[in-house]
Amino acid sequence: MKNYKSISQITVKTQGNEPYDILLRKSFEELPNALEKLGCPGHRVCIVTDSTVAPLYLDEVTALVKKACSQVEVFEFPAGERSKTLATIQLLYEKLILSGFDRKDYLLALGGGVTGDMTGYAAATFLRGIRFIQVPTTLLAQVDSSIGGKTGVDFDQYKNMVGAFHQPSLVYMNIGVLKSLPDEQFSNGMAELLKHGIIFDDDFYEWTIEHMSEIEDRDIDTLTAMVARSCQLKQYIVEKDPEEKGDRALLNFGHTIGHAIEKLKDFQMLHGECVSLGMVAAAYISWMRGMIDENEFYEIRDMNVAFGLPITFDGLSSQAVLEATKKDKKMDAGKIKFVLLKKLGRACVDRSVTDEEILQAVNYINAEDVSEVSEQPIIRAF
Repeated sequence: MKNYKSISQITVKTQGNEPYDILLRKSFEELPNALEKLGCPGHRVCIVTDSTVAPLYLDEVTALVKKACSQVEVFEFPAGERSKTLATIQLLYEKLILSGFDRKDYLLALGGGVTGDMTGYAAATFLRGIRFIQVPTTLLAQVDSSIGGKTGVDFDQYKNMVGAFHQPSLVYMNIGVLKSLPDEQFSNGMAELLKHGIIFDDDFYEWTIEHMSEIEDRDIDTLTAMVARSCQLKQYIVEKDPEEKGDRALLNFGHTIGHAIEKLKDFQMLHGECVSLGMVAAAYISWMRGMIDENEFYEIRDMNVAFGLPITFDGLSSQAVLEATKKDKKMDAGKIKFVLLKKLGRACVDRSVTDEEILQAVNYINAEDVSEVSEQPIIRAF
């Protein structure tokens, strides 16, 4: 098994965009120096954060940003997915206009995935594009949403339906914040991290399992090595396919069914919890098709449990979940682009997954429909 080490910097290079650094640090202390190197002195910065993160980190980060920038503004919004709308973005636009922001100024996203997605979208569209900085404070944002330039907001309960690709100018990660992150939010991020190993790197997946006790203890060196490797995997696929025209679609493993459950639950379940359910369902289809073996399937399922993630849901009909998957933004000519596993550590996009297969997989994770589940392999011609 490979030994993954703690590293402090990863540089992401995507065609047509300036390269940007992912800095992995143990505190916020080096943020002013990073901003100076970026060219922030003499320019305005608007810190965008939510009502949960602001009491924890806003004062500290604002004081540090003021050391490097001429003017610092703050835009705070109510925490939660319900704020991830065009209406909130309009309020941010108004703040920027009234504060005199121009194309050389910056937005700084301080928070989790919702904050990062919204800030990135506002940066992509304000004055046809200004620079922005990601300062992710959750594990989910550090290993996934802060990297790669996917930005967006929800529209009429359809997740990330309005968005743009807009790469950050810097991603500054304070790994130290993970030590005090609530358990449910830590598990939320572990879903995306486990996903990276499952679809790209089986050695990393096994390393994560082997280091479970250190991860649960929030050992800072283990967390840094874990986050760094996950970021490297995301870096590789983002550099190869910055606008999801090819292999980047593999990152949607677990998201087709996961997004459907998330929407139908009115976002009352965390994103990572829904992705974990979707991963179990996608792995189930892969197993039924004979693409992975029984032991691999049960390991994927059971590791979700080990890291505090659900493997069943209730309160929804399987048919409703099936119908919701057909409204996913990743539909292609009426076909669902479903991500399956060829084996542990290697995924593929498949457009032949049938309604029957999806329904069978959803039944498997639906605590109220378990009687309908069959564990007979699905025989298909390829």
